[in-house]
Amino acid sequence: MERTHVVTCFLRNRGEVLLLRRSEAVGSYPGKWGGVAGHAEGDPDAGGRTASSEPSPADAREDAAAREEIAEETGLLDACTLARKGTAFEFEDEELGTRWVVHPYLFDCEHRDAETDWETDESEWVHPTEILRRDTVPNLWTAYSRVAPTVQQVAEDEDRGSASLSVRALEVLRDRAGSFAVQGNGGWSQLAALAERLLDARPSMAAVGNRVNRAMAAASDAADDEADDETAAMAVERAAREGIERAYRVDERAAANAAAEIRGGTVLTLSRSGTVFDALPAADRAFVAESRPAREGVGVAERLAADPEGPDVTLHTDAAVAHVLATENVDALLVGADAVLPDGRVVNKTGTRGAALAAEREGVPAYTVAASDKVRTDDAVHLEAGDARAVYDGDAEVEALNPTFDVTPADLLSGVITERGVLDESGVSAVADELRALSAWRDGE
Repeated sequence: MERTHVVTCFLRNRGEVLLLRRSEAVGSYPGKWGGVAGHAEGDPDAGGRTASSEPSPADAREDAAAREEIAEETGLLDACTLARKGTAFEFEDEELGTRWVVHPYLFDCEHRDAETDWETDESEWVHPTEILRRDTVPNLWTAYSRVAPTVQQVAEDEDRGSASLSVRALEVLRDRAGSFAVQGNGGWSQLAALAERLLDARPSMAAVGNRVNRAMAAASDAADDEADDETAAMAVERAAREGIERAYRVDERAAANAAAEIRGGTVLTLSRSGTVFDALPAADRAFVAESRPAREGVGVAERLAADPEGPDVTLHTDAAVAHVLATENVDALLVGADAVLPDGRVVNKTGTRGAALAAEREGVPAYTVAASDKVRTDDAVHLEAGDARAVYDGDAEVEALNPTFDVTPADLLSGVITERGVLDESGVSAVADELRALSAWRDGE
């Protein structure tokens, strides 16, 4: 039987993926829903990656085919970045006389303005679990499962912030619940165990735990003790979907409130917070610390500078933070947070505490921008550390220290800007009490 290599690309935006209904003009599976797909031309039996992890000709062929199909079928290529390439799999279609070799891809897209071509009759952005409920090309769910987020990815991701990873955690919960609801292969007890694993995945990131707890609390209210597995799974899937949509809304409101606070002024920031970044275009000028050793501040500065309507941008060393605050007319220090403790202390990228101390010395107000879901319900401080080799990998007898986070006292901050407005210490404490109640589902209350 003929073997045909194809790519299947899932484009993701705000937790949903783009599905395309194939037109009658296509050669296979007309009328079926699928992802962005097409043939990967070249040697069908070329090998995968080499032992040195360098891309093989086959990898290059598949990657090029994926990007070409996205460009042709949606016009979204410039808005997309590769999130993950999954392991290929094979299946036979005896009616077509073809053995398909599917290479799955997941791309994150900045917007949804797809312009489809003749191959598509209809397009729709949906939660991926809708794949299980639609008339799709064969094994589309299998392809998605190869690139879908996992607990391990949430636990090991060192590039994304807590807001982004909290959405990934909810996607994991949603996908598993949807599978259970439609395929009948699990229920509440398995989903509760999965939620526990997600809660343990990133203890330093309060938003991950709070948003998983909110979804499970809502689902437990909707599915009582007598509910069957399908009903319970549907309740979790629905709550996780709503949680994803809510997460984007509240993060955007927090950013809008921060933008109102700094509009037309000069700000200084460090590290990389998506919520802070969304607020920064409201400023007239932005000083950005490079944020060593990963230097994520460089990417923030470049993205800000690329916006023709954005602020004037100055990138500087971390060591220059106090100097900039002392010598430039800075109106506010604006930073993100991985967690806000119930007493108002803030856990954020290392350097935040020093910047807040310098800002206080110069009379510059310092704000943390974070959705209220980042408030912890306990006083635990989890300070992750990065690879020490990023600081020093030489041969001398030198111990390298690479702390990822530090803790900034509440009295160094002018407030925490959330979707609810600017919270002081008492406001933060009240949010912690509210969020604490969400964990009652774990006790069966």
